[in-house]
Amino acid sequence: MSEANPGGFSSLHPLLVRVKAPGQYVGGEVNRIVKPDARFRLALSFPDAYGVGMSHHGLRVLYEIANTVEGVAAERVFAPFPDYESELRRAGLPLCTLETSTPLHDCQMVGFSLSYELAAAGMLTILSLGGVPLTRFEREDAASPIVIAGGAAAMNPEPYSDFVDCFVIGEAEESLPGILEMAKSFAPVSAESRRRLLAALAREVRGVYVPALYGTEVGDDGSVTVVPDASGSAPYPVERRLVGDFAALPSSVRPVVPIHETAHERAVLEIMRGCPNGCRFCQAGYTTRPQRERTPQALLEAARACVAATGYDEIGLLSLSTSNYSRFDELIETLDREFAPRGVSLSLPSLRVNDALAGIPSRVSSVRRSGLTMAPEAGSDRLRAVINKDVANEDLLSAAGEAFRLNWRRIKLYFMIGLPTETEDDVLAIAELAHAAARMRPRNARGKQAVHVSVSNFVPKAHTAFQWCGAAGTAAWSERQRLLAGAMNRGLVKYASHDVNVSLLEAAIARGDRRLGAVILSAWKRGARLDAWSEHFRPDLWNAAFEENGLNPEAIATRDIPFGRTLPWSHIDGGVRTDFLARELEASRRAVRTPACGPGSCAGCGVPGCAFAGGGSL
Repeated sequence: MSEANPGGFSSLHPLLVRVKAPGQYVGGEVNRIVKPDARFRLALSFPDAYGVGMSHHGLRVLYEIANTVEGVAAERVFAPFPDYESELRRAGLPLCTLETSTPLHDCQMVGFSLSYELAAAGMLTILSLGGVPLTRFEREDAASPIVIAGGAAAMNPEPYSDFVDCFVIGEAEESLPGILEMAKSFAPVSAESRRRLLAALAREVRGVYVPALYGTEVGDDGSVTVVPDASGSAPYPVERRLVGDFAALPSSVRPVVPIHETAHERAVLEIMRGCPNGCRFCQAGYTTRPQRERTPQALLEAARACVAATGYDEIGLLSLSTSNYSRFDELIETLDREFAPRGVSLSLPSLRVNDALAGIPSRVSSVRRSGLTMAPEAGSDRLRAVINKDVANEDLLSAAGEAFRLNWRRIKLYFMIGLPTETEDDVLAIAELAHAAARMRPRNARGKQAVHVSVSNFVPKAHTAFQWCGAAGTAAWSERQRLLAGAMNRGLVKYASHDVNVSLLEAAIARGDRRLGAVILSAWKRGARLDAWSEHFRPDLWNAAFEENGLNPEAIATRDIPFGRTLPWSHIDGGVRTDFLARELEASRRAVRTPACGPGSCAGCGVPGCAFAGGGSL
């Protein structure tokens, strides 16, 4: 094995023959970065199974960036499935990094990418198996690794604040090297050095939130809000951190090539960050403003390097709204010229309905035509005005007809139910629109169910126009699912909906405060694991955990929060001004659209660095 932990793999070998899919636990992949002599080790994790975590682009980027820091080894670790967890506990062996089989408790820092709320239990599984004390309170007086976290779910960090020493709010690419350099200067970790390090990070690195440095207030209803500490030693509010020059940020061109099946196995080009459209439900659309792009030439060079380093035969384009990329048609044609002769295809993400096919001429041969994905989100034009989704039914049907004419075999349509002001007519309009799209297919086409409809349950998120709105709740979601399922013609459309219990948990955590930490810990102790996997999700465990701590997940998820009240995440500056979000909420109630940001059109959200508003630097 490696010099860092000789014989690490041999000690695991008897365990691996007794578990399913052992390949995800052994490492040894192409393009992994091994630095056995590094004195500072960062264990990076997407707190889910290997197959999910290895497909997470953000983790790939941070892995490559962190490993450029001299003296630092960034290594990977993922949540094991229950069979491997049981084997490790039975054998008394710790969870180790994949690169050098280093136990997590021997690393100086453990980092988590929290992209969705259902990863909470996975984080605790990894810490526990790695021999790291679960809570920051247990780590305060010990020489334990610093636990750091970021990601979309961390835009409301409070439910995780019992377990995380410090959060990076926003994009971490620029701040992570500085954090690591500072952490190196405080190593080796001791109780005293960790306290001084955390204070220095909060004081000197923009975008770092250290929960221990802030006070709290308890409201009449028991809710917990964060307030400045009396000493004023930490910023309030905490600003999000964005990459100032996204075009200059190196692309991930040498990702680790997995040796076990993963969710996505392809080269990924992140072409753009931010989104100009202003959908009122979209947390990422607000918190990653302003729109920033890479040039087609830079993306072509990155694609060449990534395909050469991995051998992938597919390239995926990554952004919030790919067809808003200003040179979309040029990029598609540039990549097609380069890669179509080499048998490398292009995979397109969800596209804006109005422009879905504008940049995909029929002569472009490398675009995979297995499925075209569009997200109208609501079935009626009225409800799309409420959520500020600039899509008309006639545009979607026209796009569907054009897609079938260009030989796309399948159209995927994504909708939500439970949106603010939604009526039964809005729900039934989803079925009507899906049927109409399916009828755009030529009568002589082969196969059935060319239109696939996926309907999720709307969950309000922090830092959006709907952050004050409660979720519909399990009863309302279930009734609307029943109504919609009864209206669907299964001969025309393939229909799928999301588990209402999963959505309830997501909403309760997304809108929760520090009291949720006790719930997460209780659910984990009861056996909650890999909650994003339907076969592992146990709502009974979570219900018992909420009850044990005197909380009602339905009440947290569905409550409307009066405007002006301090929110659990009010101490986090998401970039967009609160008064702008309030104006957007009022516009939604009047079903009035706000135009997309662009030349000559500034919505006035107040984001620094917005080119359309002439804002300052990021």
